[in-house]
Amino acid sequence: MRTTIILSVVMVAAVCAGCGERQEAKLGSAARPIEMAMVPSVETQKLLASGEALARLLEKETGYKFRASVPTSYAAVIEAMAAGKVDVGWLSPLPYVLAHSKYGAEVILVTVRGNLTHYQSFIVVRADSGINKLEDLKGKKFAYGDPISTSGSIYPKHLIRTSGYDPERFFSSVIYAGKHDAVISAVVSRQVDGGAIYGSEVSDARELVQRTIPDVMKLTKVIARSEPIPNDTVSVRKGLPKEMVRKIRDGLIKVAQSDEGRRTVMDLYGIDGFKPAKDSDYDSVRRVARAEGITLEQFRK
Repeated sequence: MRTTIILSVVMVAAVCAGCGERQEAKLGSAARPIEMAMVPSVETQKLLASGEALARLLEKETGYKFRASVPTSYAAVIEAMAAGKVDVGWLSPLPYVLAHSKYGAEVILVTVRGNLTHYQSFIVVRADSGINKLEDLKGKKFAYGDPISTSGSIYPKHLIRTSGYDPERFFSSVIYAGKHDAVISAVVSRQVDGGAIYGSEVSDARELVQRTIPDVMKLTKVIARSEPIPNDTVSVRKGLPKEMVRKIRDGLIKVAQSDEGRRTVMDLYGIDGFKPAKDSDYDSVRRVARAEGITLEQFRK
């Protein structure tokens, strides 16, 4: 009986030790991969597939294990980083500024597209709509992206305001389509008269739907552009170990320089590469956010 009791105690102790090992698994291991979340600015399944492919390349480069995910909204990515459930967030400029201010997130990289580290918000309409300038959209139907999308919502509202109009009263009705490709589809299908998407001198969000709408460039036109916006970020949550941050930063830069990595980041968000970034690079976004009265609390679900 005594032997049985001793064996039982030993077995229970062994099981508990195993539980402790699982609970204290090292970040970056297979048991506790680095959680990397992408904001859902384009079609989720495509984004997830590209994110998973990038995760595999990063694993080879850094030696860490990664897991990619696409939360339901921009705000969900921020909240997950705050809770320590996401370690690396691919945040667009405004969500980054909010995450930094509220939860101490830090930008480590800025994305590069066509050798540019900035972009704009484009206002697009159907080419046959008879709408040729921003003022022509007054009293019309309009589509924004996610409520805290920098180019899909905040900067176009700021553009309308600085053009002398109240963005809350400018349109007859407004929808928040969430993703940039959904905004374009709403414009093409005449669900709305105009919409806000990201764009630059070299490309814009209309390219996202060219497979399903091959003549989208002919069907639509850009009638207004916002002031320049610093490009999207790769950011890390507060408290992520500095050596891990360095390896992730350097690993992404190196991966994007390889043939396979270049294709992968292009598939992900139309990215050509990355450059190191610092928080002050996003001060212009803070200025616009203050002007528009934007706070994270407005967008919590």
